[in-house]
Amino acid sequence: MDSINPATGEHLETYEEDGPDTVEAKLGTAVKTFEDWRERPMREREELLAAAADVLRENEDKYAKLMTREMGKPISQARGEVQKCAWVCDHYAQHASAYLEADHHPSPPGSNVRTVHDPLGPVLAVMPWNYPFWQVIRFAAPYLTAGNVGLLKHASNVPGCAQALEEVFLEAGYPEGVFQTLMIGSGAVDDVLEDDRVRAATLTGSGPAGRAVAATAGESLKKTVLELGGNDPFIVLDDADIDEAVEAGVLARNKNGGQSCIAAKRFIVHEAVYDEYVDRLIAAFESQTVGDPMNEATDVGPQADPDLMAELHDQVAASVDAGATLRTGGEPLDRDGAYYPPTVLTEIPDGCPVDTEETFGPVAAVYEVSDEEEAVSLANDSPFGLGASLWTADRDRGQRLARDIEAGCVYINQLTKSDPRVPFGGIGDSGYGRELSEAGIKEFVNRKTVWVE
Repeated sequence: MDSINPATGEHLETYEEDGPDTVEAKLGTAVKTFEDWRERPMREREELLAAAADVLRENEDKYAKLMTREMGKPISQARGEVQKCAWVCDHYAQHASAYLEADHHPSPPGSNVRTVHDPLGPVLAVMPWNYPFWQVIRFAAPYLTAGNVGLLKHASNVPGCAQALEEVFLEAGYPEGVFQTLMIGSGAVDDVLEDDRVRAATLTGSGPAGRAVAATAGESLKKTVLELGGNDPFIVLDDADIDEAVEAGVLARNKNGGQSCIAAKRFIVHEAVYDEYVDRLIAAFESQTVGDPMNEATDVGPQADPDLMAELHDQVAASVDAGATLRTGGEPLDRDGAYYPPTVLTEIPDGCPVDTEETFGPVAAVYEVSDEEEAVSLANDSPFGLGASLWTADRDRGQRLARDIEAGCVYINQLTKSDPRVPFGGIGDSGYGRELSEAGIKEFVNRKTVWVE
């Protein structure tokens, strides 16, 4: 596996893949470790997770630079990612015991009926490159603390991050085998998932990858959680605070180079504020600093891979050919590295790529609607259903419309985000299951009823 800096094209390092014998040994270690790990008192597992948070904070600069070198994330955002990882560790270190406390049920006199939450065993996590630390830690923090052990198959373009994540847990004092990285390509995932020793799987990634994992796991009746793509609407109503909606919209579309499942992608704007909003959005996009991701002043770094940038540009070009109006951006920058400028398209034709597909880069498709009913209808006109953001001065109006939006989460006067305190996940082509909060930690446990007479 080669690690390549997308900002320069420089080869950083080559990592050796795990062969079949190494994978077999790691699976054996996972099963053996699980038998001891599941018996650890919850308080000890929480204390180890708190120690992992300390390791993350102590190495914030090192891990941030590693992410930036491998996938191009601006360094300030990379530091924020490490901090968020420490936060989710803190959260479960403080609340896992309460989340997993036995549930008591009504029962006949003289009997006691509870639901207890037992771990399942080794869980395979297939994780993406766009948030190479956060996506992994938000899986590991709850599932390991619940008593499972983890096997990480990370994206092949962030092998350094994959190894560093295993080191986080070892340095925190976790027993060897509680969290292991499998240095394998996508072609080896089915064999691991089909192994009887792997009891469940979680994937964050593309729709095709999710369907493949779900199909393989389904053959063995193994539990899966899938967080897939999104074409998230960002709705600006006629009474919205335009200053806030522009500021949030720029961040929601351009953060992490626009490479986020929950990034704002379809901007749906009421006709009463459409012209003002579009003009201000374009100006704000053009003010973004695109450049060296190691520079603290950079807002938008390179795309993670030249081929991914080419796919993004093909979506933009095909949409313009179909009739969309290019208002700013729209061409790869003439410099070394995979740089694509913040781009705004308006007059979006039905069925063009930016209308129907997920654009994984800093490209905003802006629509004009005449009323709130049309806004909600357009927001729901998508097979995806991950997140949505809705802007209005009337909170009651926002809450009423939120019930009509088909998505796993709706944020009113806030950009869509993941937060350890609340469940996160989607519906439709955006996947199923929930991560984070109490719902997340209970995805990979056996909710066992224990009746005592």
